[in-house]
Amino acid sequence: MCGGCEDSAGMCNHPGGTFSGPCETARGMQKDLDAHVARNESDDQILQAFVEQYGPTVLVEPPKKGFDLLAWIMPIAVPLIALVLVWEVVRRWRHKATLAPAGGPQVSAEFLARAQREAGREPGREHDE
Repeated sequence: MCGGCEDSAGMCNHPGGTFSGPCETARGMQKDLDAHVARNESDDQILQAFVEQYGPTVLVEPPKKGFDLLAWIMPIAVPLIALVLVWEVVRRWRHKATLAPAGGPQVSAEFLARAQREAGREPGREHDE
């Protein structure tokens, strides 16, 4: 990774204006890379030399060990954990949503029967008797 623009050193490109092309940091890193290749160093040796010179932020991908392993696990683990939590909340919510009997004063059977009779009448015909 280029330390100047946070792009990879090989892809660093600043189009337009008076300055176009890789930044100074990327150009320096490309020259270092050319020097390592000219000495016939292996890819691992070159990576190790760059990490020693620029630090682990020079790597495009974090190593898959130690604390950096979280960068590989979190994009998978976080959505799965969120899905499980949402599932559990919905499950508990649906379990609590059972209907409870309504509270309030007791209604006598006589009053209930009268209400049912009156509800059965047609609208506008309250007193046919």
